[in-house]
Amino acid sequence: MGCAMVENYTISLTSQGKGDVIDLSGDLKGVVQKTNIRNGQIYLFVIGSTGGLTTIEYEPGLIRDIKEFFDGIIPYGLPYHHHDTWHDDNGSSHLQASLLKPNLNIPLQEGELVLGQWQQVVFIDFDTRPRQRTLHCQVMGE
Repeated sequence: MGCAMVENYTISLTSQGKGDVIDLSGDLKGVVQKTNIRNGQIYLFVIGSTGGLTTIEYEPGLIRDIKEFFDGIIPYGLPYHHHDTWHDDNGSSHLQASLLKPNLNIPLQEGELVLGQWQQVVFIDFDTRPRQRTLHCQVMGE
C-alpha cells in the first residue's frame, strides 16, 4: 500500500450566468494528470453561493431542460426577501444553487475519473450576470 497524498488545484471559469452549464470533464482530467495520484478521489468545491455542481449527459437538449427546470420551480423576477437585504436581483440564483450544492466527489481509479459513458461533470452558474468563477479541486489518494 502506498502513501496517501493530497494535492490542491483551482480551475478558473468564465460564465455567462443565467443557468450557464459548463462541462468540466476535460478540466478535471487535466487536473488529475498533473498529480501523482492514481487511486483515490477528486473533491470539487465552488467558491460562491450562486453556482452548483452535478453530473449529467452533456447534450444540448438536456442543457436546455435543466435551465427550464430551474426557472420553472424558482423563477427569476419574483420579490425574494434576499433582494431587500442586498438590493440586488439574484435571490432566485441563490435558491436554485442551493438545490445542487457547491461540492462533488468523484472516485479515481488508475489515474482516471470513474464516470459513466454519458456522464459529464458540470458547473451551473445561476447568477443573473456573467461571472469569473473559481472551482477548488482537492485530489486525495495514492
